[in-house]
Amino acid sequence: IEYCYDSVTGSCKKNLQPFSFQFSMFLFMSFAILVTVTGNLLVITSIAHFKQLHTTTNCLILSLAVCDFLMGAFVMPAMRSVYGCWYLGDFVCKLHTSTDIMLSTSSIFHLSFISVDRYFAVCTPLLYRSIVNSVSLLLMIITSWVFPAIFAYGMIFSDLNLKGSEHFFETQVQCVGGCTMFFSPASAAFSTIFSFFLPGLMMLGIYFKIYIVARRQARSIKDLTRQIKVEDGNGSAVSRKQERKKAKTLAVVVGVFLICWTPFFLCNIMDPFIGYSIPPTLTDALFWFGYMNSSFNPLVYAFFYSWFRKALNIILSGRIFYKDSCRMKLYSE
Repeated sequence: IEYCYDSVTGSCKKNLQPFSFQFSMFLFMSFAILVTVTGNLLVITSIAHFKQLHTTTNCLILSLAVCDFLMGAFVMPAMRSVYGCWYLGDFVCKLHTSTDIMLSTSSIFHLSFISVDRYFAVCTPLLYRSIVNSVSLLLMIITSWVFPAIFAYGMIFSDLNLKGSEHFFETQVQCVGGCTMFFSPASAAFSTIFSFFLPGLMMLGIYFKIYIVARRQARSIKDLTRQIKVEDGNGSAVSRKQERKKAKTLAVVVGVFLICWTPFFLCNIMDPFIGYSIPPTLTDALFWFGYMNSSFNPLVYAFFYSWFRKALNIILSGRIFYKDSCRMKLYSE
């Protein structure tokens, strides 16, 4: 048995693994961090630089990409997953844990507001611009950052996450050189419902409604496409098809998010009620599976969005430095 601090009483035990396994973990984590940081930085650059991409939905995607970028840059690099030790002190541990919770919660808040944006665009297109304007967009973005920050930092730094299980934490979990994200039964239930289940169910309900409306619109458009082409140059038909395509693409983003984070949140809410019997290694693995959501989002955009592929080509070819490159057309309106 090796300890994080050999000369300190109450030190945590090291997570001893074969060197080949540790090396494989380092490679995987380094690759995940590189993909997350680079991919989201490209999304941020694309939407921020090209004026054609300055739409309501893309502003929300930009804010989400910033959230994922911060996850890759500041949360994922923590190497406690390899050694099981934390050498940066209790304050930095709390800061890292609360930032982790804040960014995870902020991601799902962003996705919730994106689903609301798509709902109005697809289901009430005539009222869309009056409902989703610059003021409501700003409120959605501020809410997606401020409420998760208050919730996460307030809970961790006030020790509300330990409420009701302080004795168990102090005697069974706490040790020198450790940084465990611990929740009492009450805090686990509240945090999981607030951060995941309520917004997740809301998103599923909204996208189900969008799916029903989109199918009805598709049938109507199929019947009227020829008349629409003659009467208004196909603009209305193309516009509706684009809105439905955006909704489907963002539904895939939501689906990826739910697939990545559902296993962790299920374990998080169950563990306190089954005597914290879920192995820490499994919890850590599910954590990383959730982190991978921040890596997958840019890949989803690259696969589904032609504008992102064109923007990526312009950025990587260096044409982004040309004069008036921000006015380049990435798609026909």
